[in-house]
Amino acid sequence: MSKLHDTVHRVTQRVIERSRPGRSAYLDLMDREAERAPDREAVSCSNLAHAYAGATDDQDTMKAGGAHNIGIVSAYNDMLSAHQPYGRYPERMKIYAREVGATAQVAGGTPAMCDGVTQGEDGMELSLFSRDTIALATGVALSHAMYDSIACLGICDKIVPGLLMGALRFGNLPCLFVPSGPMPSGVANKEKQRVRQLYAEGKVGREELLASEMGSYHSPGTCTFYGTANSNQMMMEMMGLHIPGAAFVQPGTKLRQALDRAAVHRLAALTGSKERSLARCVDEKAIINAAVGLLATGGSTNHAIHIPAMARAAGIVFDWTDLSELSSVVPLVARVYPNGSGDVNHFHDAGGMGYVIGELLEAGLAHRDIATVWDGDLSDYAREPGLDDDALAYRDIGASGDDTMLRPVATPFARDGGMRLVEGNLGRACFKTSAVDEERWTIEAPCRVFEDQPSVAEAFRKGELDRDVIVVVRFQGPRANGMPELHKLTPPLGVLQDRGYRVALVTDGRMSGASGKVPAAIHCTPEALGGGPLARLRDGDVIKLCATTGSLSTSADLDARDPAPDPRAAWGVGREMFAMFRLHADGAEQGASPMLSASGL
Repeated sequence: MSKLHDTVHRVTQRVIERSRPGRSAYLDLMDREAERAPDREAVSCSNLAHAYAGATDDQDTMKAGGAHNIGIVSAYNDMLSAHQPYGRYPERMKIYAREVGATAQVAGGTPAMCDGVTQGEDGMELSLFSRDTIALATGVALSHAMYDSIACLGICDKIVPGLLMGALRFGNLPCLFVPSGPMPSGVANKEKQRVRQLYAEGKVGREELLASEMGSYHSPGTCTFYGTANSNQMMMEMMGLHIPGAAFVQPGTKLRQALDRAAVHRLAALTGSKERSLARCVDEKAIINAAVGLLATGGSTNHAIHIPAMARAAGIVFDWTDLSELSSVVPLVARVYPNGSGDVNHFHDAGGMGYVIGELLEAGLAHRDIATVWDGDLSDYAREPGLDDDALAYRDIGASGDDTMLRPVATPFARDGGMRLVEGNLGRACFKTSAVDEERWTIEAPCRVFEDQPSVAEAFRKGELDRDVIVVVRFQGPRANGMPELHKLTPPLGVLQDRGYRVALVTDGRMSGASGKVPAAIHCTPEALGGGPLARLRDGDVIKLCATTGSLSTSADLDARDPAPDPRAAWGVGREMFAMFRLHADGAEQGASPMLSASGL
């Protein structure tokens, strides 16, 4: 068994020490919750009658007592292609539960917005806070105290973090995440990117662009690029919260059905297990594993926000210094679009998560000894699922099936994980280097300051950005407008870069899991609203962004200036309803969570 890498050990121990008070308080709460869980034999008949009334096929089993009851929390809707398959999951899961003498009920549903639909639109300003809304909805669903274990049906961007944050408040119970898998591959990713840039330049019209996009996003299942949704699935594997190998098996296949069935059977078997309850599974080592997996696969920058928030929900404090130090020793072993040419289907076919986990464990870069929802430890996740006479079986993976997609730790694509902390007199921010050519890791240029995405697009169309420039988009933080993704900036900035200009982006907003080839300092904190440094920048100030030295600074005298006023009020598309979320949100590095901030976690 490989010795744990010194840096991974050091960061883990630092997180454990820093988290000791909060983690102890959390586990004490979970122990108290386990002790006060109602004995259904002693619950009033009126309460039980309400709980059993809708379970027509399972009423006799429930009345007899002793059966394990699985609470399903579903983020099903038809707007998210990834979640569309969940529409039929509850009825199948109830059948699987009956096979082992258990029952299952839909405890509740959560909202689940599609960032792809709201990208660049006003609705995107609800996106990040939808995570906390999902956590709250999960709490409401599980508050009925009728469940012995939890099945979470969710995949996409804010949904998995929100489900986990909510479920962790019921961490005395076992919990398992059940994915539905990615859609088949469509239009090649490089072709999709090419058409997007041609459209940004006005060289093709909407008809050509829509045809390309619909060729990419074409059927039920998760979008196939390696964005936040698929990074979520990677993390659930790294934390041991899936059935092993479940992440990237396509919907509607026999193997998918076998994995779903195994998930329900496993939840029934886990009922009553303190050692493998959610609270014990999601510990400091599991959080470190999630971060290591993110770095090793070049995953979504959104998780620089989500990992700290998920950790806090379990009483753990994890920050960007921890992430950056881990990045310095975790090599990049996967290149999945937008960091490479192949998508998650190609990644899975080449060895997928089983290969990645095996390599990380062999190199001592991940914690093997975590409590998972499966029988053993994380080494169970270093194998590949398959079928043996229609029964779920596992086999060794061996070498990478495609060394343009997956490489061993010994010969990686890059020696570090490509997620770097940059800081200076403009604050602290994240820079994802894994998708950016090294010659562009340092950009020094005058800035042009904007306060929304459309203004950047307009300046691009007018030719005002045809020069070396650092584009600053401010007042995009959690307290200003909910920290929307600014993915619509990628095509025009990519065009400028292709024209030979040295360009970069600095923002207190997000750039999403689809962040591409343009250097960017994102999630800048403190945010502009409230007097953060970005609020004091003016057009023409020279900014230096350097991922090599980890610096984000300007030569301008910011202290001599008053901050710019907040330029807008968020009204329409329901944004006004989230005013209290914006008011209570904490910084991006703490997870940008109004729920955790207001609750004192």
